[in-house]
Amino acid sequence: MRRWPALLIAGALLAAAPVEPLVGRWLLKSQQISGQETALRPLILDITAVGGALQFEYSVPAKTSKAVSLTFVTRLDGSASEVKDAQGRKIGTAKVLRGSALEYSLILEGPNRPTASGKMKLSADRATLVCDSDAVAPGGARTHTVQIFVHQ
Repeated sequence: MRRWPALLIAGALLAAAPVEPLVGRWLLKSQQISGQETALRPLILDITAVGGALQFEYSVPAKTSKAVSLTFVTRLDGSASEVKDAQGRKIGTAKVLRGSALEYSLILEGPNRPTASGKMKLSADRATLVCDSDAVAPGGARTHTVQIFVHQ
């Protein structure tokens, strides 16, 4: 019987623990590539808490399901984690580092793929996520991309 107060306190502490502000479902609202507004195809970014890490899942919605294009689970300390494609094959690595409460840096790289580095920044009301990145393709071509996601 004496364990109940300890369990209640532990449960209250877990419930009061801050949720990482990136966690949620984000829908791509606009995208610029090298300064040009581009036509959008639907894209969803689901970010979920997994233990002490975050899972990032990029997917394209369909009528009755979604097609996952890539996913990775990473800590926010800059350590490398595997990026996997829709078939679960490793296609590269991701590193995410929390810079402040609302800003994160991100590096995605892999063999025969562009290396992308940039920032993810949440608006003060946490309703908008701006991803600003620069990529260098294996042949040396450079691309600057700005994607704006809205919280769903």
